[in-house]
Amino acid sequence: MGTPQIAAATLEQLLAGPDTVVGVVTQPDSTAGRGQKTSASPVRKLAEARGIPVLAAEKIRTAEFLEALRAWQADIIVVVAYGRILPKTILDLAPQGCINVHYSLLPKYRGAAPAAWTIINGEAQAGVSTMKLVEKMDAGAIYLQQAVNLTDTETTGALQAQLTPVGAALLLETLRRLKDRTLSATEQDESLATLAPILKKEDGRIDWQRSAVEIERRIRGFDPWPGSFTQCAGKLVKIHRAQMIATERRGAPGEIIRADASGFWVATSSGVLSLEEVQQENKKRLAGVEFIKGARIKSGDRLE
Repeated sequence: MGTPQIAAATLEQLLAGPDTVVGVVTQPDSTAGRGQKTSASPVRKLAEARGIPVLAAEKIRTAEFLEALRAWQADIIVVVAYGRILPKTILDLAPQGCINVHYSLLPKYRGAAPAAWTIINGEAQAGVSTMKLVEKMDAGAIYLQQAVNLTDTETTGALQAQLTPVGAALLLETLRRLKDRTLSATEQDESLATLAPILKKEDGRIDWQRSAVEIERRIRGFDPWPGSFTQCAGKLVKIHRAQMIATERRGAPGEIIRADASGFWVATSSGVLSLEEVQQENKKRLAGVEFIKGARIKSGDRLE
């Protein structure tokens, strides 16, 4: 059960493994764009290309859907970014239950955006957990975990790309050891649980009252979505990349303290950020120093 590209990449590894994939469940086809074109999920495209039966039901809490699942006689159900909360009837359907690949070191970062919040909160490590799904969100017993050291440069997109093959390999190892009966699950410590809530578009608005450290992490954490943005001279500007600068220059939060061929620097509540790559609405991405040439901004102007 899965929907986006990270789930398709995991399915690819399952198909190359020793076990038979008897069926795939994914979200219904989506529509997007002016022409409202219909698009199948990456998981559906892969499954159909390999001749695997696919269910893409609008409703999963029906007798018909449950019966279709039961007919596959699966020993275990693997869930990777499916996008829906599963009812107990599905959780209990297969003899080995439902196993989930979650992209954090549980019990930290339960929720929809674990990789993003791992970066935003400045963790030294990210990771992947395989766990048994229960009715409470991401609270099931853990089978295996693998940590990945961070470099303080990752975006969410880059980190997720790094974690996806790690998760696929960990899943295959979990399945192998479950079959060999050499693996038991460990209950999570609820006192250590933290949340990774779903990201909203408004999360990307830069609050210059935050520190330079916080803002830089959020720019990376919100890449590729929802992106980070601010208002410059009344126009929306996306900030794709920034870095902290050691300088004696000071200014009020959001104040541009350098705008010349050597830098595009902005003060925060604590520290200074150099805006390395920016993009005005409906324009192309530019290096910060290139952006200033045509933006008619100067030191003392404010970003909001």
